[in-house]
This record gives sequence, structure tokens and C-alpha cells, in this order.
Amino acid sequence: SVHPIRLQQSRVLVTQGVYRISRNPMYLGLLCWLLALACYLGGPWVWFGPLLLLGWLTRFQILPEERALRARFGIPYVQYCRRVRRWC
Repeated sequence: SVHPIRLQQSRVLVTQGVYRISRNPMYLGLLCWLLALACYLGGPWVWFGPLLLLGWLTRFQILPEERALRARFGIPYVQYCRRVRRWC
């Protein structure tokens, strides 16, 4: 499921395509976009945005998703996590 809140609806563990590079390609894309915006805007304070997003996503979205996916898919998901990094 592409819906990050309804993980119980997931039926297949996708490990191909962009998911061979990152376990969280959508979040990685959002972070890259925010980093590009910070580069464009310049200044020291704009770098807090990407840092806050990184921390927020990891703590409140990615870690709960990983727990749910581990419970849903078990050993195949654990093996996938060993092969592919969380971010990149």
C-alpha cells in the first residue's frame, strides 16, 4: 500500500525498482527537494528545515512503519532491511 497509515492493507513486499536503492524513496525525494530549497534560499537557518524533517520522518513515520512491516512480512522484511539502507 502506498498509504503510509494503512499498512495492514499491504499485500506484497516491494523490493524491486527504486526500492532496491532506498527503503523510503518517497521520503528521500521529499528530503532532497527540501535540501534543494535550502540551497536555493541560502543562509544558515534554512538548514534546520531538512534536519527537522529528517528527525520527524524517522521518529514518527519510518520507525512505526518498519515495526508494522516487520510484523506483517516477518523474515523477508528483515532480510530486505539488511540489504537496503533506510535512506540511500
